[in-house]
Amino acid sequence: MAKTKLYRPNVAMIVLAPDYQKSKKVFIAERNDMKGIWQFPQGGIDAGEKPKEAMYRELKEEIGTKKVTYIAKYPGWLRYDFPKKIAKRMQPYAGQQQRYYLVRLKKSAVIDLETAHPEFSRYKFVKLKKLFKHVNHFKTPLYKEVLDYFKAEGYL
Repeated sequence: MAKTKLYRPNVAMIVLAPDYQKSKKVFIAERNDMKGIWQFPQGGIDAGEKPKEAMYRELKEEIGTKKVTYIAKYPGWLRYDFPKKIAKRMQPYAGQQQRYYLVRLKKSAVIDLETAHPEFSRYKFVKLKKLFKHVNHFKTPLYKEVLDYFKAEGYL
């Protein structure tokens, strides 16, 4: 009998620059445990927590602010399996099941990566059309799917 894979509930946020309409830039950050790996903020959903609540909590925990304007969410959950080198330390989970959100950083927001449990070493805003020159890892297909959806819906 095949063993059922477990997926960790998770949220991921595409954070637009405050001046996105003009700049077309999105936020990415470099993981402090994997040099050269840039990604969108993301994190687990705590027991009893609603995904949107987790979104705001994770933004505060990872980038030091939750001063964002909520725009939209991807309509479904997306899954990915952890690469082999990560999978062992993430047991019993085979991967993550994510809910993606699109938000815009407010002009008054201050990004601070020196949080209680820092996950990122640095950040930058990159042009959306150049995003995949900076982000190229196992989550890339998910990022493309979500961004294509938000573009088709007229959000980007």
